[in-house]
Parts: sequence; C-alpha cells; structure tokens
Amino acid sequence: MSTRMFALIFGIVFLLAGASGFIPGLLHPVPAGAPPLTVASGYGFILGLLPVNILHNLVHVLFGILGIAAYAGVFAPRIYAQIVAVSYGLLVILGLVPATNTLFGLVPIYGADVWLHLVLGLVAAYFGFMRNGVVVK
Repeated sequence: MSTRMFALIFGIVFLLAGASGFIPGLLHPVPAGAPPLTVASGYGFILGLLPVNILHNLVHVLFGILGIAAYAGVFAPRIYAQIVAVSYGLLVILGLVPATNTLFGLVPIYGADVWLHLVLGLVAAYFGFMRNGVVVK
C-alpha cells in the first residue's frame, strides 16, 4: 500500500471515529472511578471501550481532515504519516502516566485508548519513516 493510500484510509477512519463520538447511541456512560475531566462535554465510552469527549472527537476529525488533505496532495502523505506517528507516540506516553492520562483534564487518553494509539502510531511510523524496511532519509 502506498503512503498516499495510507493517508486516505487513516483520514476516513479518523473522520468516522470522530463522528461516532457525537452519536449518542454509541456513547456509553463513564464508569464509576473513571478520571474526572474539566471538559466533560460528551464524556463517555465509545462502544463501552474507548474514552472520548468533545475535544477528543474534534482531534480525530482534525486528523481525518489532514489525512484526506494529504491524499488530495495539499501536502505530502509522508509528512501526514510522520505527524500521526509522533503525535500518537506522545499520546501513548502521556496515557501511560496517571498524572497526564487526561491531558490535564482536557482529553481522556487511558485504558484501551492507549493501546489503540500505540497501534495507530506504529502503523503511521512505518509509512512515515520506513519504506520497504529501510529507514527513509
């Protein structure tokens, strides 16, 4: 698969993920003991698994728009893949630290969300920094 196709697929998936957070039927209530958020609007669990709130959904929509823009040639798909890889790698680290797993009360990034971010970041790192198993310079 080309890096350009990666950008399109990730763009569409991110847009769908962001939009799903705004569908009440897909959002489950936050369980007891979940970390509190300063921005609690739309705070819940998508399909009962992944914590989201309105800011989290908007970030997904933003990454979706960027992916589609990269596919369309607005900027290089490889740059998009690198942005996703670095951003999601950072989110994994922040999500593993209890003091920062809500981005200071703004965005929930804990639980299964951390592991999903890890997978997304690794896939993006492959397309952004590797080509045919060789580091791209």
